[in-house]
Amino acid sequence: MEINVQTEQSIQIIDINGEVDGNTAPQVQTQIMAAAASNPRLLLDMSHVPYMSSAGLRMLLATYRNVVGHGGRVVLVGLVEEIKDTMEMTGFLDFFAHFDTLAEGVAALA
Repeated sequence: MEINVQTEQSIQIIDINGEVDGNTAPQVQTQIMAAAASNPRLLLDMSHVPYMSSAGLRMLLATYRNVVGHGGRVVLVGLVEEIKDTMEMTGFLDFFAHFDTLAEGVAALA
């Protein structure tokens, strides 16, 4: 699991690389929330996440609720089809603005 954070146009871009499951979800959430503490406009680049378990979905929802509860926004980009389908079927995708490309996500938060 590798997580890279960079700032572009006052947006925290969090690039998540690897599977998000019960073992890695707490680490991912900790790093996302640390980034949100300095700027609650978050773009989660999911294009390098090939698999996400139910623990990963719960982590995304908890992150969303925390960030939005503090006046922030969360955008997802680059969801692989399998994860996107799962999020649609479970209703999780209804919570998030989601885009195919990084440029679209940045524009939505700018």
